[in-house]
Amino acid sequence: MDNDFLNDNLLDKNTPIIFSDGSTVWNELKQRYITHKKGLFIYGPSGIGKTYYVKHQKENNWIDGDVLWESCNAFPKGDWWNWSEEEIDSIERKADVITEQAKKLGFWVIGASSVNMIPDAIVIPDFDTHLKYIKHREEHNYDGGMKSDDIEKIKRNREYFSRFKEKGVPIFPSVDDAVLYLQNKLDKTDY
Repeated sequence: MDNDFLNDNLLDKNTPIIFSDGSTVWNELKQRYITHKKGLFIYGPSGIGKTYYVKHQKENNWIDGDVLWESCNAFPKGDWWNWSEEEIDSIERKADVITEQAKKLGFWVIGASSVNMIPDAIVIPDFDTHLKYIKHREEHNYDGGMKSDDIEKIKRNREYFSRFKEKGVPIFPSVDDAVLYLQNKLDKTDY
C-alpha cells in the first residue's frame, strides 16, 4: 500500500480537525487568564451580560467562551449562529471539546455554546431584564447573537439553555449570582 498521500497536504492548515495538545494556545491563554485548581463553566444565552462581566472583572479569572473557542478555531468566522441547526450543532460540539479541555487545565469559562458539556451553573435572567440587556447591546455595542425583534426565538433559546436543570445544574438570574455561588462552593470544598 502506497502512503505517499500523507504528504499531499489534504487539509488546510487552519482546519481544526486533527487533534493536538494545543500547547501554544493554552500557554498564551495562561498568560492572560488565571488558572485554578478546578475549572468551571457558566452557561447562558446571548445577551445576559457574559462579555460585560468578563470585561469588567477585577482579575482575569473568567475567560469569555467566544474568545476561547475562536482562539482554538472551534468557531468559524462570520455569523455562524444564523446557519442551519445541523451546522450550529457541529460547531458547538467542537466548542464542547475545547471547554472540556479548558476546565481540565483550570480555566473558568463563561459562554453560550454547549451541546453535551454539562455546565457548573446556568444564567437566565427574568425575561424583561434579558430583553432589556439584548436591546441595550443592539443599540450600543452589537457583536452578534440574539436580537430583540425575535421574541419567539429568545423564548426558545432560553428554554434550550435551561435543559441542564434536569441534570441538577442550578440556574441563576445574573452572572454575578452564578459566580458568587461557584466561588463559595469552591471555598467550601477547598479548591
